[in-house]
Amino acid sequence: MGTIAEPDSGSSKAHTLDWLLRAEHLSKSYAQTQALAEASLDLYPGEAVAIMGPSGSGKSTLLHVIAGIISADSGKVVLRRPDGSGNDDIAALSDAKRSAFRLHRFGFVFQQGMLIPELTAEENVALPLLLLGCNRSDALQRANAELGRLGLSGLGGRRIGQLSGGQGQRIAIARALVTDPSIIFADEPTGALDSRTATDVLDALLATSEGAARALVIVTHDEHVAARCGRIVRLLDGRIEATR
Repeated sequence: MGTIAEPDSGSSKAHTLDWLLRAEHLSKSYAQTQALAEASLDLYPGEAVAIMGPSGSGKSTLLHVIAGIISADSGKVVLRRPDGSGNDDIAALSDAKRSAFRLHRFGFVFQQGMLIPELTAEENVALPLLLLGCNRSDALQRANAELGRLGLSGLGGRRIGQLSGGQGQRIAIARALVTDPSIIFADEPTGALDSRTATDVLDALLATSEGAARALVIVTHDEHVAARCGRIVRLLDGRIEATR
């Protein structure tokens, strides 16, 4: 694989790996407000990227578009297939196909965890597998393996209300990992945590991409969180203004 350098795609240095996801010239408007304006970004295997900017700068819109949650008005988002057989144009998929695609290829961690309180920890983690048609026994076994890797062995049978905020976020990370996704998207994942717990959760998140074939994307207002990522992408008025 050749070395490629593409400053216009949100990269400030050359990469020796082929890109994993490529977003090109994304634009998105809500009524008279332009949330994204010709934003381009490449993501690479094994990297953690922080997306920063003031409120209203387009951070969450960029994450939602490249993750296939919403469609851009124009532009393209392409993800490489794990087997190397080609690429998938996410933006060209129908809403139903994008939903199935997200379930297979992406993992998500949100500020409040978005866990289901009526389910146990292991059931929350197993849920994506069950939605993919995995049988319950295998799904729970894989869920508990992920919980163990995140230091939560023995807590699989507890309900979310019986766990701390930090434990809840690590359960959310386990849920994001259980399908072995290509990319994990995290939107302000430490915003509701105290500083010590936030550090533990960030450690767990960063470990999901280190030495792996997946990428991690974190939307954050916290400069300390961003500083621990390998690359920072800064947005202003829907445009990518700077990268590091």
